[in-house]
Amino acid sequence: MLVQMDVQANIDGQIESDLHVRPLGDDERPWLEEHLARSWGSCEIVNRGHVHDAARLPALVCLAREHVLGVATFHIRDGQCELVTLNVLRKHRGVGSALLAAIAVEATRQGCHRVWLVATNDNLNALRFYQRRNMRLVAVHRGAVDDARSVKSSIPVVGDYGIPMHDELELELSLR
Repeated sequence: MLVQMDVQANIDGQIESDLHVRPLGDDERPWLEEHLARSWGSCEIVNRGHVHDAARLPALVCLAREHVLGVATFHIRDGQCELVTLNVLRKHRGVGSALLAAIAVEATRQGCHRVWLVATNDNLNALRFYQRRNMRLVAVHRGAVDDARSVKSSIPVVGDYGIPMHDELELELSLR
C-alpha cells in the first residue's frame, strides 16, 4: 500500500503548504498514458538498457485543490527505488520537491536503501534540481543514450541547450 501524505516541508524547504501527494488511482491510468506520451514521446522509458512501460508503474500525483500539478513513476526492486519519470505541470511551487520527498518516504517504507534515477547529459535543469535536493552523481554511462536509440528511435540526437545527447548520468539519494 502506498503512502498518502500532506506535504509540509521537503529537503530544501520550498514546498507550498497546499500541496498534497497521493498514489495515482487506477481510474487515472488513461490520463497517465496520455500525459507520458505527450511528455516523453511514448510510455516507454529506456534507461540503463531496460525498457519501462511507465504507464504501468506505481505512480504518485501531486495536487493542489484537486488539480494535478505533477506526477512521478517509480520502480522498486532489490532494495532500490528507481525514479523513472518526474513531470511537473506547474513549476516553482515545490511540486517536484514534494514528489521526490514522497518517493523517498515510500522507498524507505518499502525497505529501500536508495532512490536513484538516470538523466541525460543535456538535462542541466534536472541535474541542478536533483543535486540541490541532496542527490549525488554516482556514475556516467558513456554512450548509453546512443545505445537506447536502437530500442527507442524517437530519442532526439540533440537535447536541451543544443547539447548532443550521448550519455546517461546516474544520480542517487542514499536513504541510510
